[in-house]
Amino acid sequence: MTDQITIDHQDVASGYLAVWNETDDDARAALAEQVFVDAVSYVDPLLDVQGRDALVQAIGAVQQQFAGWRFSPAGAVDGHHRLLRFGWELGPAGQQPAPAVGFDVAIIGDDGRIEHVLGFLDRVPA
Repeated sequence: MTDQITIDHQDVASGYLAVWNETDDDARAALAEQVFVDAVSYVDPLLDVQGRDALVQAIGAVQQQFAGWRFSPAGAVDGHHRLLRFGWELGPAGQQPAPAVGFDVAIIGDDGRIEHVLGFLDRVPA
């Protein structure tokens, strides 16, 4: 393990949200390959997923459940070393307050891709 890699935490967060917003299955899988390691783990109160392919499928299921909704950043991206923390909102474009709000913490691997994600939900739709 090395902490000598240079990480643009904003770029990693932007790439992460781009994967969650990509509705085309093939394009989402291609983006996910750039953002996540193959053995990525993702855990939040509603999902516990192991592996990039499983995460890509889970994201597709979330998109079906909340059709037309988009993730957008909420607040500043905070990062140091190989750690990243950022808030997000999920809802129809322009709806405020957003129906879903949370934040994620990610651990970034030596190659600059995300290895682990811990998600927290502050507000979810009823």
